[in-house]
Amino acid sequence: MPVKAIIPAGIALLLAGCSMAPRYEQPVAPVAPEFPAVSDATEGRLATEIGWREYFADPRLQAYLAAALENNRDLAISTARIAQARAQYRIAESDRLPSVGATGGATLADGNDSARMLVSDSFDIGVAVPAFELDFWGRVRNLSDAARGRYLATVEAERAFRLSLIADVASTWYTIRSAEERIELARRSVATRREGLRIARLRLDSGVTSTIDHDQAELLVTQAETELADLERIAGQAQNLLMVLIGGPLEGPLPESLPLYQQTQMRSINPGLPSTVLASRPDIIAAEYNLRAANADIGAARAAFFPNISLTGNLGFLSTDLDDLLKSDALQWSGGGFLNLPIFDFGRRSANLRFTKAQRDEMVATYQLAVQQAFREVADGLVGRQRYAEQIAAQTTAVEAQRRLARAARLRYDNGISIYLEVLDAERNLFAAEQQLLALHAADLQNSVSLYVALGGGLNETAPPPGS
Repeated sequence: MPVKAIIPAGIALLLAGCSMAPRYEQPVAPVAPEFPAVSDATEGRLATEIGWREYFADPRLQAYLAAALENNRDLAISTARIAQARAQYRIAESDRLPSVGATGGATLADGNDSARMLVSDSFDIGVAVPAFELDFWGRVRNLSDAARGRYLATVEAERAFRLSLIADVASTWYTIRSAEERIELARRSVATRREGLRIARLRLDSGVTSTIDHDQAELLVTQAETELADLERIAGQAQNLLMVLIGGPLEGPLPESLPLYQQTQMRSINPGLPSTVLASRPDIIAAEYNLRAANADIGAARAAFFPNISLTGNLGFLSTDLDDLLKSDALQWSGGGFLNLPIFDFGRRSANLRFTKAQRDEMVATYQLAVQQAFREVADGLVGRQRYAEQIAAQTTAVEAQRRLARAARLRYDNGISIYLEVLDAERNLFAAEQQLLALHAADLQNSVSLYVALGGGLNETAPPPGS
């Protein structure tokens, strides 16, 4: 092999070195191979194929989500952390290559001839390579790999936060919409019951009924008023939270929102297999990147037991006359090598190796816990999707039946067949049933949000998968 080919190959070998890191093995996922069977589990598309604008079709909610992804302060902090991690990775990666710096100087001196002082001027210019570690054992390489893993984990953590932010905004908005519709129902009930109280008072004053009927009518009013005050509190607090999530009030008119019962644009999602979730959940991907980083740290800790060899070099011109500085006679070079191997460190390197291994064990447990939590969240969402649909259907039937009972009770009372207590019970039960139906609609929508996020929803173009 020609000498010109041997030199680059030797340099490449020195830069690559070997790796003392243990062979990476993905931990076993401690979950079942499939999610619990539910009737509609295989319907629809995968969550990763559906972006949030397509999934959340409510115009008002889309405006809030866009504002949150643009203005949320916590998201800005998360984005800044990505920049920090990227810079740390670039710093670690640059240590794998020698740095070259330019040097130059001039020394001008003047002496007293009577004192017989030796006086000379000097000028120099050149390039220098500071101490560059020959990475025979892969220490620098493993440090760079660890920094890369943590950087990519930070990228995935930021994506996980974005999904979490989307979930928080959507869930808060559905809480507000549910409270607003329940407030409207409570206000109608208050108005109707106040009219009933007015009539009961007139009947009491006319001696037609007793104070019992009047007091029961007053109970209906206070029940609705109490519920109304509580719902207004919930709506106000949820509105305050929403303003924090989206970064402040939005300017200009906002599009109209759809009623809860018309929020049927929530698409059915096919969860796929748990392995699909492992490949799409950003928190799981981040946990695996952190595990790979911890694995690389072990390699760096092991390499510390071997000699550290560094090289330095200088190439340039040195002359006592500026005019002769760049002539061939002024060319000079120098090089050197250093070897460092601590002999007695009182167990420092051994303790550091044990520390990195313990960190790796922690990352293994963290990864497996993230997998288990993801499996549970998806399973809960699938069960909730089916059971909420059943509850809503049953509660809708119950509301219709309760309305018929309330109408019949009112007719029976107006015709003197029953006492007012029957009307009180029927209207109280109707009000509670209607409130429960609205709450179920909101809970079903919020469950759909949770399932979308649990499945790693949304198209994303982020970091490459672990191991790439």
